[in-house]
Amino acid sequence: MINIHEVVETNTMIEKENLDVRTITMGISLLDCIDGDLDKLKANIYEKITSSAKDLVHTGREIERKYAIPIVNKRISVTPIALIGAAACRTPGDFAQIAHTLDDAAKAVGVNFIGGYSALVSKGMTTADEMLIRSIPRALSETDMVCSSVNLGSTKTGINMDAVRLMGEVIKQTAENTKEKDSLGCAKLVVFCNAPDDNPFMAGAFHGVTEADRVINVGVSGPGVVKTALESVRGESFEVLCETIKKTAFKVTRVGQLVAKEASRMLDVPFGIIDLSLAPTPAVGDSVADILKEIGLEHPGAPGTTAALALLNDQVKKGGVMASSYVGGLSGAFIPVSEDQGMIEAVEAGALTLEKLEAMTCVCSVGLDMIAIPGDTPASTISGIIADEMALGMVNQKTTAVRLIPAVGKKVGDRVEFGGLLGYAPIMPVNTFACDDFVNRQGRIPAPIHSFKN
Repeated sequence: MINIHEVVETNTMIEKENLDVRTITMGISLLDCIDGDLDKLKANIYEKITSSAKDLVHTGREIERKYAIPIVNKRISVTPIALIGAAACRTPGDFAQIAHTLDDAAKAVGVNFIGGYSALVSKGMTTADEMLIRSIPRALSETDMVCSSVNLGSTKTGINMDAVRLMGEVIKQTAENTKEKDSLGCAKLVVFCNAPDDNPFMAGAFHGVTEADRVINVGVSGPGVVKTALESVRGESFEVLCETIKKTAFKVTRVGQLVAKEASRMLDVPFGIIDLSLAPTPAVGDSVADILKEIGLEHPGAPGTTAALALLNDQVKKGGVMASSYVGGLSGAFIPVSEDQGMIEAVEAGALTLEKLEAMTCVCSVGLDMIAIPGDTPASTISGIIADEMALGMVNQKTTAVRLIPAVGKKVGDRVEFGGLLGYAPIMPVNTFACDDFVNRQGRIPAPIHSFKN
């Protein structure tokens, strides 16, 4: 039974510590929409999404009203479109038409984002995969709600370096196509190694082919709650520190479990997973960086940062898995620069560099996330950064990702402004030594020896 103390505690988390359910995401399979005729395919996609998600936003608002729990976003993820459009699309422009259909469907049902304009190319690219990837700059510049992701590698298959090279060019073109909005299109594009099937967070969400026809996933976040809890144990031992994080993560995850079960019941859609990710926002007090400072660092980036982040990530996951039988997705701590005021301050203070962020991604949930770099950064350098991050994921058997924003016309010392959850970001310096001869080699980097576990 829940006692009155727990009710009061949860209310305090919501009212004063920025606890929120970051998203309810409905995953929708589009496999039954496949058709060789492009117009018929688009009609099938629009009908499937609008009929499946017609009550999603209303249900989210009802749960908010009933339980007084903020649900920041209502989202949709769909089967990777490279698979769905393969039979009908003959050009990158055909795929871009599907992006418009997704955008229209998202607007019709009122969600904040729709993810799944995606391709899975960790070992090789089909003709359809390559066409979709080449269509991304156009798709993201001509739509409002569509998010895109590409999985470039895995522990089992290695890294597809042909796709890595291509994505460097695609990211540059996406930045150019959306330069009037500080290259915002790149904020809706992420590349992965070991992408999970059940991620509710954008821009990387897609509905995996192993999933049910429809499913409800919930992403919950609470960096402010964790920071407040740690304020009460300043100076205590690592054991006390870890127990406090773990207990707090348990409580936060239980809130997500409540919302997920209720949404599943009201929509008559199976419950998938809870993703407990300490995903920050630009709001004061809602920062992963502030947690690291509370643990004992002057700024993220100081010596000890990677160890502190490893501790935080591990305890968050331990607390989460005790609170729900179905914890998945990217659960752990996110370290996006633009979405975290404390991270921005660390960059501006000179404490946090791109290289240190790369080291931190060895132990956190995702990777180099929402990092703005000079607009004149070569595509080959972007590909090299992607390759480094993919290697970390491949060798360490974890999900890693890159979401870089080469802001056209911006240089180190400038900033880009996105607003809302995306916040703003200082332009970070990038190593200017060339890697062209490396990324221009053809083929793939083989899977590591420890991938052979059959």
